[in-house]
Amino acid sequence: MFERKINIDRMEQAAALFGSLDGNVKLIEQEYGVELVCRGSEIKISGEPEKVEKAFRAVRSLLSLINRGETLSEQNVRYCISLVNEGKEDKIDALAGGCICVTSKGKPVRAKTLGQKRYCTAIESHTITIGVGPAGTGKTYLAVALAVKAFRAQEVNRIILTRPAVEAGEKLGFLPGDLQQKVDPYLRPLYDALFDMLGSETYQKYVERGNIEVAPLAYMRGRTLDDSFIILDEAQNTTPEQMKMFLTRLGFGSKMVITGDITQIDLPDGKRSGLKDVLHILRDIDDIAQVRFNEKDVVRHKLVQDIVRAYEKNEEAGR
Repeated sequence: MFERKINIDRMEQAAALFGSLDGNVKLIEQEYGVELVCRGSEIKISGEPEKVEKAFRAVRSLLSLINRGETLSEQNVRYCISLVNEGKEDKIDALAGGCICVTSKGKPVRAKTLGQKRYCTAIESHTITIGVGPAGTGKTYLAVALAVKAFRAQEVNRIILTRPAVEAGEKLGFLPGDLQQKVDPYLRPLYDALFDMLGSETYQKYVERGNIEVAPLAYMRGRTLDDSFIILDEAQNTTPEQMKMFLTRLGFGSKMVITGDITQIDLPDGKRSGLKDVLHILRDIDDIAQVRFNEKDVVRHKLVQDIVRAYEKNEEAGR
């Protein structure tokens, strides 16, 4: 039986590492088939040499996050394990710190994966950023967080959130209500993100002042959007004509973020996706960034990662 030991400075570090009911450590033990025991100021890892070494690197990386003020969760423990397995645990420090903004409930919003970190950096350093990837990778949520950050810093005067009103296999045309009430279900994810960042009262105040606008993509036609942070969500459901219309709304002092998942296109058969086109057409233009996410960037339930991976394998097998 091979052993490695790690000394800790404070018992609080061990408590944070082990987590509720030792949940964090159990993930490491299950992944590598090792045993972790804390005795006083020492953590002992025992098992097969190669597996102990990987577990040692995972624990050391997690302690580094704890020392930088991060709170461990199942998601970032699993992500740290995946980086160790790829030999990239040296990059885990890049995730520490770097709070984007604070929600209305006082919770800091941070990038949780290297893909999310690249995405946030791209948005801050480019006028137009296109984020493409599977559900649960934080594309919309992080874009809204950065929009709120820019608005609070008075870098922009308005936040404009939009998405195409395309049904995901359901017909909503016979729902009661006026046009706004009919399109509200499409815009709900954008409302949810804004409510989380600002709180419903503050959100409503800014809507009444015209500082925040959440509207279907069709409402953008004919406008020039200056001094605005503009987010186009679910862009895979735009037509090429709609995408061109949206991009040409860009005004002075504005930023645009375009998000979508090209594996979940709800357009009628025979219709091309504007997102697919724009990735090719604008790939070589300066000040336009393209960021691709994969299943490792999914920050929802672990099963979402597994589902995304299974669908990708199925698609590859069918090619």
